[in-house]
Amino acid sequence: MKITFPDGTNKEFKKGTHAYEIASSISSSLAKKSIYAIVNGKPYDLYRPIEEDATIELKTKEDSFDVLNHSCSHLLASAVKKLYPQAMFGVGPSIEEGFYYDIQPGEGIKFTETDLAAIEKEMKHIASQDLPFKRIETTKEEALELFKNDKYKQEIIRDLEDGVTITLYQHGDYVDLCRGPHVPSTKFLKNFKLTNVSGAYWRGDSKNEQLQRIYGVCFFEEKELQEHLQHLEERAKRDHRKLGKELELFMISEYGPGFPFWLPKGMVLRKTLENYWYKVHTRENYQFIQTPIMLNRTLWEISGHWENYRENMYTSKIDDQDFAIKPMNCPGGLLVYKNSIHSYKDLPIRLGELGLVHRHEASGALNGLFRVRNFTQDDAHIFLREDQIVSEVSSLIRLYDEVYSTFNLSYHIELSTRPENKYIGKLETWNIAEEALANACKSAGKDFKVNPGDGAFYGPKLDFKLRDSMNRIWQCGTIQLDMNLPERFDITYVGSDGQLKRPVMLHRALFGSIERFIGILTEHFGGAFPVWLAPVQVKIIPVHVKNHQEYVEKIYEKLRELDIRPEMDLRDEKLSYKIRDAQTKKIPYQLVVGDNEVEHQQLSVRKYGSTETKQLSVDEFICQIMDEIKTLKYK
Repeated sequence: MKITFPDGTNKEFKKGTHAYEIASSISSSLAKKSIYAIVNGKPYDLYRPIEEDATIELKTKEDSFDVLNHSCSHLLASAVKKLYPQAMFGVGPSIEEGFYYDIQPGEGIKFTETDLAAIEKEMKHIASQDLPFKRIETTKEEALELFKNDKYKQEIIRDLEDGVTITLYQHGDYVDLCRGPHVPSTKFLKNFKLTNVSGAYWRGDSKNEQLQRIYGVCFFEEKELQEHLQHLEERAKRDHRKLGKELELFMISEYGPGFPFWLPKGMVLRKTLENYWYKVHTRENYQFIQTPIMLNRTLWEISGHWENYRENMYTSKIDDQDFAIKPMNCPGGLLVYKNSIHSYKDLPIRLGELGLVHRHEASGALNGLFRVRNFTQDDAHIFLREDQIVSEVSSLIRLYDEVYSTFNLSYHIELSTRPENKYIGKLETWNIAEEALANACKSAGKDFKVNPGDGAFYGPKLDFKLRDSMNRIWQCGTIQLDMNLPERFDITYVGSDGQLKRPVMLHRALFGSIERFIGILTEHFGGAFPVWLAPVQVKIIPVHVKNHQEYVEKIYEKLRELDIRPEMDLRDEKLSYKIRDAQTKKIPYQLVVGDNEVEHQQLSVRKYGSTETKQLSVDEFICQIMDEIKTLKYK
């Protein structure tokens, strides 16, 4: 059989040769580094025989984090099965930062930290045995018999098509239902840590029973694991729920689970972020709209939300008719577009909206500002001609690049293409749309990763994956090309030939949601926001309140006149306590005023995070902080 390599060269091998042997024929070092392979576009275990002519791409440790962690989820399950023979298992995928497995350990059993330590010990014992991962093909009937004592696996198997070949993976005496691939053996799984356990509804449905989800992470090298665990410790210190309380940004009340209350300081932060959003979008020629928070059921039937999203919507009756609070802004934006006649010369039309939406999230999924039941999407809906897609998306990418750089957030782009089965529209249209998004990335000078089949049913999309200061990945920005709603709402424009034509629609969000983005920024900056964004930018501290209050108040008023956000600390406390308190509140600048400062009309200036104190005139300090605010400096 002929094997073709990524550089286009090819070589003949005996039928049934596996990827490890192919790698060895190139070099022993490559074989040693290889973990799995991509054969004819499909992932293959390193020792799985190849039976026909194929293209091959060998994947080394650098590209195999997902495979390593999925394999470790199997290691976890095998250890749990040893310790809890009656356990049943849901699913155990790899995730962005490791893996998890959903488990029902048995009646009345609830995993504790002590249990996790015992499970880890058993995992290490199994890993040390260097057990190979063996791929087994079986039938649906045989799989149902094999997993007859596990109702969750039975349910997954029954959902598969009749006659389909089912794959299992075995290491030692443990067998699991799995598509693979896996690392060659358990010896690769030495450097892992179980991080926590939580509840999770079976298949994510709150109507189903709750399983216990054990999270973990695995690395090829011990050093990488230790660095990650250090990051986790730092993240705990930066938890936005903890900092939100300490910095008095927001609160959640028992009277409104999942509905955040913005406190005065948090409101300043939020409005500053919104003002920045309006400023950059005004410059980019967006028009701004506001659509109603509640609209008639008929609209949601046209959009498809009533049929496909009803269980997540809050509803009410008005004048004996069904209404729903909007879970998305898109239908309202479409009605605004339809309100007037548009010419091809008017396009693109960019409609921006900071729209408050409500979604009924499961109570167990709520998490500070990261998962809430009402949030403000920084939405925009862009209506354009097909020939404008590349230039418009390229312009959007440059805007996203500018905004994320402002917050010192790096990112990469992923292009999600047409789902294999469930999609609408013509194949030709999808190909054009996908190519347009790819060309837009190239035009903007940005690399991208392709996620085959991960697009929405109505069109392909670009997702922007942000990386924060603690090396976490966040899905925030998105650009979605929609081929569904323009058709459903029958929107048109008058073409150059005088005929009505269907515009292309782009959905795009930059922050994703104001609430979640503030949560991300709080943890990214550890609560020490850049000067321009900080709720309180300056804390003015008199050495002696009685002697220095007049000068402090004078400085305070001068800063307020310049739209700088100061606070005075006139409490009858020790100076060291007040300075320490300002540091704890992470206020960017502390100005200490004593006899010397009053006499020379100066300020003793200390920046957060620095032990250095500078003597500056009032005008020098104002010039310095105004420059930081104007240039949006993040340090």
